Amino acid sequence: MALQSDVGRLSLEEFARQIRGQMIPLNNRFSYFFTALPLTEEDIKEYLEEPVAALPPGLCATLPHISVLLVPYLARAIHPSSEETRNGDYVAFERPEPKHQVWTARLVKPEETIVAFAVKDEDVADHHYRFFHVIAEIAADVATEALLEPFYGILREELNAGVHGEVDEESWQLKQALLRRSRRVRHRSKGFVKYARQAFIDTLTLYLHGICCDIDVETGPRQIASRHLRRRLELLESLYPPPPGYAVFPEDLSQTENASAP
Repeated sequence: MALQSDVGRLSLEEFARQIRGQMIPLNNRFSYFFTALPLTEEDIKEYLEEPVAALPPGLCATLPHISVLLVPYLARAIHPSSEETRNGDYVAFERPEPKHQVWTARLVKPEETIVAFAVKDEDVADHHYRFFHVIAEIAADVATEALLEPFYGILREELNAGVHGEVDEESWQLKQALLRRSRRVRHRSKGFVKYARQAFIDTLTLYLHGICCDIDVETGPRQIASRHLRRRLELLESLYPPPPGYAVFPEDLSQTENASAP
């Protein structure tokens, strides 16, 4: 079906409506569609099949059905009073101005969650990070208090012990904002819950990315120390064990390889 667009772009909602009957299933949780991109079978494998296959089964079981859209570009209007802002994010077929360009967009429907990724002129490694970050955000949205509480407990211990650093920039900024208010962490303050949710998302993003790909954690003055990071990752490993044949830590990978050897 041809996409109806007179201006080189469509709202994400309209785009999703037009291609609803053309989604290609990956498994019982994910389907996908791409347009205006010269993607090969190998590209589909790298952009979709490999990251989806690396997701922990226990995590997938909690997710809604997710429709993944691979599109050339995504745009977001930045003027609060404009008609464009009220219509939300756009799929663009020509490169938007930098101030409007975004890399991911999400549309939540009762029957599914639609996630769009702009992939033209983008490195597949960056796409993997963005893919797992969106999955981590959705996982945080559906996670129960009982599942989150052990992770939040680790964060409270880190804060009370003065542990420096974070996994990513957004959780770092929220942590600094929390500490500027008070060095004493209140169990369920608004600031703590906001920070803790973002720290969960950022750490889960790293965990999922590490299952799929051989990545290095960048060192720097804002990076949390490896022993504290490992404790978080070990907890996530217990909550969301990797699929068979995958591993997070080097020693686990060795065990997996030995178990599969003849």
